[in-house]
Amino acid sequence: MAEAVIAVESLLLISKPYMERRSYATCRKLWPEVEVVCASEPLELDDCIKSIGDEKLVVDMLVGDPQRVIEYPKLGFAVEQEVSADVYDAYERLVRAGFDSRLATG
Repeated sequence: MAEAVIAVESLLLISKPYMERRSYATCRKLWPEVEVVCASEPLELDDCIKSIGDEKLVVDMLVGDPQRVIEYPKLGFAVEQEVSADVYDAYERLVRAGFDSRLATG
């Protein structure tokens, strides 16, 4: 868009519900001057599991995104966001329980 000289003032990011924070953080890193609004289809956990058909995979995906919210700012891929101690503790417990197939590798 920059090469085409298209001025962007705002963006609407549409993603899965669990990806909103990471999408926002990545966009803010790339375009800090742009107003960002995130949206997703309201989706209950049970409906997400039904649509994918694999309960463990869904939990793995839900664990992978917080990891990226935590780690990507350190790598320069996203802006830093506060992660509450409760969320961080839950993330660590789920990783220890084996929900790790969707973690980003170093």
